[in-house]
Amino acid sequence: MELEDIRKELDEVDRQIVELYEKRMALACEVAESKRKNGKNVFDKAREDAKLKSVSGLVKEPEYRQGIQDLFGQLMGSSRKLQYSILAADDKGSLPFAPVDALNKKATVVYQGAEGSYSEAAAHTFFSEAADFFHTDTFRNAMLALDEGRAEYAVLPIENSTAGIVSEIYDLLAEFEHYIVGEQMIKIEHCLMGSEGTNLDTIQTVYSHPQSLMQSERFLRSHPEWKIISMSNNAFAAKKVADEKDVTQAAIAGEHAAKVYGLDIIQKGVNHSDTNTTRFIVVSNRKIFVKDAKKISLCFEVPDESGSLYRMLSHFIYNNLNMKKIESRPIEGRNWEYRFFLDFEGNLSDPGVRNALCGLREEARSLRILGNY
Repeated sequence: MELEDIRKELDEVDRQIVELYEKRMALACEVAESKRKNGKNVFDKAREDAKLKSVSGLVKEPEYRQGIQDLFGQLMGSSRKLQYSILAADDKGSLPFAPVDALNKKATVVYQGAEGSYSEAAAHTFFSEAADFFHTDTFRNAMLALDEGRAEYAVLPIENSTAGIVSEIYDLLAEFEHYIVGEQMIKIEHCLMGSEGTNLDTIQTVYSHPQSLMQSERFLRSHPEWKIISMSNNAFAAKKVADEKDVTQAAIAGEHAAKVYGLDIIQKGVNHSDTNTTRFIVVSNRKIFVKDAKKISLCFEVPDESGSLYRMLSHFIYNNLNMKKIESRPIEGRNWEYRFFLDFEGNLSDPGVRNALCGLREEARSLRILGNY
């Protein structure tokens, strides 16, 4: 046969496939109605496994068996997602998140660290200066402040554009029943600062957090005579230098710290990346979201079997949802098992989002919506 003749036959076969696909999806709608009436789950793994085994047995050529399993796996996946969309239309009360017009910008706000830290700068940037701010020494204590009602919101760093994620925050989000309601980006520009009279010639010792020292390594290498000392927090370093008023000491911290502690900035931008940014999340102990929220975070666990993660992610593709990032964290007490954290664009009121969440809830081993913001 000539190539054009082969293509004509392929076109005819494809036309028949489309007709059969439409017929199959119409039957899937009837299945959804039946399951809705009888209270049955859409996902029936035993039934799907039996179907894959059955259709494989119909294939005459052994080399086509894997392909037919892939094809029918996709067909059944499409069928499930169509059924979820039908069921999701009746599922309007299943997401107990209350929409609000705006967050209370004059609330009591907790952040981890100290006065002058980047966390404080993020809190002050996001909230009104009329808010009541206080700080804790650990991330966990900030979450506990929400738990105990001592704060309405917590501001916590979740990732840095160069250093990556703050893994402890992900673990705390999984542990506590708190919810992300906002985010704030803060550009990280480390400054060399000291008390009045300090300059590059008088400095003998520099204090800062290990990560800030690492990010400023190129600058510090140009002054090999300086002694470098790590501290638990940039703001603590700035406070030490301010308290001791010793011109042989300097700190590396943000400009906000210099303002808080009355230090002179000797040199700005000593970190070698001018695009370094930290993303902070705003967390609440209430299930709320601002009506025009555009991003959703969630975490889920999947069965330990081939294709389970792909099956979860396919719900985002089917519903045309743009996934922004995915991270995994080991599950405590369960070796080599992981919890996935995922961010995607959307609002909890969007039909596509509700459809995807309907499927995820049924097919994931566990699912938690961490917030819409």
